[in-house]
Amino acid sequence: MTQRELLAGFLRSRREALAPEEVGIVRGPRRRTPGLRREEVAQLSGVSVTWYTWLEQARDISVSRQVLESLARTLHLTAAERRHLFTLAETAVPDEAPPRRSVNPTLCQLVTALQPNPAYVIDSCWDVLAYNRAYECLVGGLDGLPEEERNSLWLLFTRTAMRTLVVDWQREARQIVGQFRASAGRYPDDPRIDALISALNEASPAFVAIWSEHPIQAFASATKRFHHPRAGRIDLNYTKLAVVENPTQHLVVFLPATPSDASGLERLAAGDDAAG
Repeated sequence: MTQRELLAGFLRSRREALAPEEVGIVRGPRRRTPGLRREEVAQLSGVSVTWYTWLEQARDISVSRQVLESLARTLHLTAAERRHLFTLAETAVPDEAPPRRSVNPTLCQLVTALQPNPAYVIDSCWDVLAYNRAYECLVGGLDGLPEEERNSLWLLFTRTAMRTLVVDWQREARQIVGQFRASAGRYPDDPRIDALISALNEASPAFVAIWSEHPIQAFASATKRFHHPRAGRIDLNYTKLAVVENPTQHLVVFLPATPSDASGLERLAAGDDAAG
């Protein structure tokens, strides 16, 4: 089947599965249609009956993103069905940030199980949503911070201890800002991102200087170097994994670069954090 035929069949199946009562239409005694009529979907979606009929007939007509969004709302599509609709229409799916603070319990369990390797979960705004004891010991002081300050960029630019903890802080800061700018561009209407940038502009001249240069940096696994006040020099291989069920979230994991660095992590986990 062609893409248009798949799109037509999908729309028809969802239209027929949606009861009139679900969209506020009173079912008359002579109604035989199992779901919504084409003209009802067209009216509710703000398109002409002829155009929608052509769509279900798999005709080669243009479909805008706005119309697809309207059809998704009218047909009460789930998030997965909405993505499928855009895929069938060969249109890029607009990014939508789901509830930021919701982390799957199994993912939280995985973060804990990665001990003694530092690990945490971030979202599209780089808020730290979940982390294990090893990461708390490495960075220090996370447990006592309010949620809005438990953020990778905020920690990097507003905590003096981070400038000595992170070896070659200036290079690392520029890379992270470049990665964040590339990520934030996908969510131009996210108020949390706007609030974070505004707060950083007020709190950190260093952030202002780097941000004004408009750096863009693609993520690449690398070795991060730390000089911890108690455990000394620790080099950690750093990678980031996408969370499939929530595309705005990523699991970040640090693994020891050498056996000596593994011993450093063990020493770090043996006591209380001291980098705050």
